Amino acid sequence: MHDAIPTVTLPGGTEIPTLGFGTWMMGETKSEAKAEVDAIRLALDLGMTVIDTAEMYGDGGAERIVGEALKDRREDAFLVS
Repeated sequence: MHDAIPTVTLPGGTEIPTLGFGTWMMGETKSEAKAEVDAIRLALDLGMTVIDTAEMYGDGGAERIVGEALKDRREDAFLVS
């Protein structure tokens, strides 16, 4: 876990950062997709491993962006919806 972000331990023992990455406005335009994927990957690199997404964000587009960003990195993220 990245040292700069405080963490909390869940009842099951999983340790997650107290700061997450929200995707509410993502997936709304194709022209922004690469930048959005890159932003999520950078967040992961910096230790912000909690990713909040929902089917209603961008009419499902945010989930597609998250899926692309987590390709080959799924084990690095803790998803919440």
